[in-house]
Amino acid sequence: MENQVTLVQETVVLTPDGSTRRQECLAIEMPYTVALNDEEIGASMVLETALEEFGAGFLFGQGYITEVGQVREVLVCPEGRISVHADVDEESRPKEVIITSGCGGTGKISREMLEGAFDPLQEYTISFNEISDFIRQGLQSSSLGRETHCVHGCGFWADGRLQAYYEDVGRHNAVDKIIGAILLGKFSAAGAIYTTGRLTSDMVLKCARIGIPVVMSRTSPSSLGLAIARRAGVTLAAYARPDRVNIFHCPERIVQS
Repeated sequence: MENQVTLVQETVVLTPDGSTRRQECLAIEMPYTVALNDEEIGASMVLETALEEFGAGFLFGQGYITEVGQVREVLVCPEGRISVHADVDEESRPKEVIITSGCGGTGKISREMLEGAFDPLQEYTISFNEISDFIRQGLQSSSLGRETHCVHGCGFWADGRLQAYYEDVGRHNAVDKIIGAILLGKFSAAGAIYTTGRLTSDMVLKCARIGIPVVMSRTSPSSLGLAIARRAGVTLAAYARPDRVNIFHCPERIVQS
């Protein structure tokens, strides 16, 4: 059974003409602890969807999981715990983290992830028409954003179609769910990611580290987000709409036809 992700609350709406009562839909955020091989690593407030993907992506963002194939099993307990079992070297775990612009537990990345060299990205191009389809299909795939006005969405496009679209109360969480899906082998990193959240350093960094060559946002990048895209060779695009996109770096991966 799927978790309930919204609740209805009656409100009083005041206008110059008086007051009326109206029901509003609220997104339900819940605390979840993430454990790696039975050791608690951190916690975050999340929307109770795609929790397996979130657990794997959360651990990747903090440097505990580094590549596809390491995750063996993810168990979600109704008491608020995501247990990830993975083949990782205990001695190679990150020793220092940096607090980022994110909120809650996802507002941390390992210093090693920030400072290390980047692996070459896979060859990939996406057409402007595909971007239009990508954004439209992603935003239309769920009514949650329209109902609550309280969640961020994040989608992944590859092989000419929308592979997945996840939502969460936090922009980092939504991206982590896409990264977790890649780690769990649901699709390859050779594609394009689109987020409704801004592209700060940690957002771009996690996408680059997992190997996503095209990173797009409905809003803007930060200066350090752009700097990381330049270091990693990522195509960074912002203000993405079905009829326009501003490309900040590596425009050659986005073609007109």
